[in-house]
Amino acid sequence: MNAAAALLAAARRIDRFDAEVLLAHLLGTDRMSLLAGPVREVDEAAYEALVGRRAGGEPVAYITGHREFWSLDLAVTPAVLIPRPDSETLIGAAKILRGDHAPATILDLGTGSGALLLAALTEWPRARGLGVDRSLAALAVAAGNAARLGLSGRAVFIESDWGAAVTGRFDLILCNPPYVEADAKLAADVRDFEPAAALFAGADGLDAYRVLVPQLAGLLNPRGGVVLEVGATQAGAVTALAAGFAVTVRRDLAGHERCLVLTR
Repeated sequence: MNAAAALLAAARRIDRFDAEVLLAHLLGTDRMSLLAGPVREVDEAAYEALVGRRAGGEPVAYITGHREFWSLDLAVTPAVLIPRPDSETLIGAAKILRGDHAPATILDLGTGSGALLLAALTEWPRARGLGVDRSLAALAVAAGNAARLGLSGRAVFIESDWGAAVTGRFDLILCNPPYVEADAKLAADVRDFEPAAALFAGADGLDAYRVLVPQLAGLLNPRGGVVLEVGATQAGAVTALAAGFAVTVRRDLAGHERCLVLTR
């Protein structure tokens, strides 16, 4: 079967964009090159297997094993949350926060794939970073991403329940904790495939903040700052937990209150 026929057949079962991404992955190219390039023959059985997985709800990023974040090609597995464009708001907010004063040390609490830490290290090439997570499987993914991006010399990853095992203080703290309410209605591809521990945080979605926010002052250098992701309706509730901090709210591209910037 040629590529055009394969895409047409797949688009009857899954989103056309997803069909194109999966076919490009199978052919070892990118989507734009696939669409602009010459007609190619496709292993129909192999492509059908990929399409079948997507039709069953599995996220494209887990099928291909990759997701772009802050222009970085990151490996992802079902052990980690799939990085989302909304979370890029944190890196933008961190750049505004630091201005001309580059951080020397960066802490990423709940690092997952390492997306936030590795994006920050590409922005500040002299900085060093520590990523922590409770999941050993997630830490393996993050360390692998650091190695692939040539950042292993500046990124260290350790097992820790938030800041419990962390020593020292940092110029910049990044964190995208779980913040989904336990009974929230999620899309099936999120609910059924992404790690629950990285999504859900109690009845009101604030359990993780109640643990980690009180730790922040002891982890932060005097002139440092924290950039913390929150759910679209949680900015006020999390601000109330951050007593002693000055709080600035940053919105994502959709206009949602997506992150809090905390300074002393």
